[in-house]
Amino acid sequence: MMNERIAVVVEDDHDVGDVISKLLDQAGFDVVVASTGADALAVIRERKPDLVTLDLSLPDIDGVEVCRQIRLVSDCYVIVVSGRTAEVDRLIGLEVGADDYLVKPFSMRELQARVAALFRRPRTSEALVSEPGHTTQGTAALRSTEPTGGIAVAALPTLGCRHLTLNRGAREVLVGGVEIDLTRTEFDLLAHLVANSGVVVPREELLRAVWATEFVPDSTHVVDVHLANLRRKLRNAAPDNEWIRTIRGVGFRFDPCCP
Repeated sequence: MMNERIAVVVEDDHDVGDVISKLLDQAGFDVVVASTGADALAVIRERKPDLVTLDLSLPDIDGVEVCRQIRLVSDCYVIVVSGRTAEVDRLIGLEVGADDYLVKPFSMRELQARVAALFRRPRTSEALVSEPGHTTQGTAALRSTEPTGGIAVAALPTLGCRHLTLNRGAREVLVGGVEIDLTRTEFDLLAHLVANSGVVVPREELLRAVWATEFVPDSTHVVDVHLANLRRKLRNAAPDNEWIRTIRGVGFRFDPCCP
């Protein structure tokens, strides 16, 4: 009987790849090992995995570029597994779409815990919708909306702005009717901020909510990196709007009003 979930282990060190693949196999994954970036991308396009563990030091394509290309074709979880310990490497890996970064050498128990934490992220069928003409609704109203046909819908005001639509069930964000390409982490950050519209959300809360694990990056700076990318994409789509506000020294607030 085939396992339901698929994992691709991208690792040019045979011993390390073998250890990771055995751990994931025991965790219930159907595992494929690729030793080059080109092979990994081909397998990912074909198999459509749920999880990828990615070494950055590959013989043909740098792992950062592999991660960037993965995000063009897949929304799978990506854990970078690398011997590069510099903070800049971690930030670059997360910036191009990785969900987590694990430094070699590492314990198998830690990898197992991080994989489990990623798959505990909430993926409820819930939609948060902002449309022209709706009146303001507070955070309590958003949280109390009951599902209709399996999808919960709540309205946010635009106050004359180009509307923003966030559908958690379809994992889709539209600005002015045009879909915005977000990474998994960017989407989850935006969804959490929208769900708490008008409320300042501390960086630490975003770490707990989006990464859903005690094994979080060494500092909350990773939140700022992903939020900067998210805001850039939203600004490109709607230059006259600034939905996400930085509250200095505290965190971020989603503001549905135009500036």
